[in-house]
Amino acid sequence: MKTFKLLSALIALLLTATGCVQKKEAPKALVLYYSQTSNTKTVAQEMATKLGADQEEIELVNPYDGDFNATIARCMQEREAGTLPELKPLKSDLSKYDIIFLGYPIWFGTYAPPIAALLEQIDLSGKKVVPFCTFGSGGLESSAKDLAAKEPKAEVLPGYGVRTARVSAAPQEIDYFLKSGGWIEGTVTPLADFSEAHAVSEDESAIFDAAVGDYAMLHAKAKTVAVRSIPGGMEYLFGAEDLPREGMEPTTPPAELLVYVTVLDGAAPEFTKVVR
Repeated sequence: MKTFKLLSALIALLLTATGCVQKKEAPKALVLYYSQTSNTKTVAQEMATKLGADQEEIELVNPYDGDFNATIARCMQEREAGTLPELKPLKSDLSKYDIIFLGYPIWFGTYAPPIAALLEQIDLSGKKVVPFCTFGSGGLESSAKDLAAKEPKAEVLPGYGVRTARVSAAPQEIDYFLKSGGWIEGTVTPLADFSEAHAVSEDESAIFDAAVGDYAMLHAKAKTVAVRSIPGGMEYLFGAEDLPREGMEPTTPPAELLVYVTVLDGAAPEFTKVVR
């Protein structure tokens, strides 16, 4: 009888211990973002919905004007003065979160000044940080590098970026990004590797020109290209030479760019991002 009681007590203890393991909380995520024109907000809300995560928008005491030229002028003044915009206090307690999905528009090649101001106020040490951004031509890679330099004790993970001209494509792309990164359940088909780069043909050069021709901030000439199949079409990775815009002096040597272009079945060529 004593042996039976002892065995029963041991079993109960094991079940209790197992129950404790099962009750271990999953990492908690916060989608934290700044958005001026609602593009980044659109991406952030899609991200938060798919993750089932909390979200908060970073707000300024004195918001930037929605006018592009006024915003550029103010940013230039702040940069010359060495100042950053004043932020309203965050409502979220960042210490409660293990993972921060940090969103922002790209200004001047990196995260917008409100994010720079935020990083002066908080410490992301020990946290996983997933950057996401919206941009005119690119900036995810450069901003992620700057973020890692500013927060060396955080783990800055691969992020997601989308051109503002393509925000309508974000829901499908975010779904793929989150599933492929293991952030949400689901399986995706890995993309094929790009082929070995080769000199562009006339047809490939025409694809490049058609993709970038309407974007005034990008003036470049394709030199090389690698290709791969993607669902519903083809993706091209062009190595290009950055050409000076009208009224600007050329750089020596010319800057080199990587330009990603997709051609979906029945659609016109469209560039998705530039890596400078």
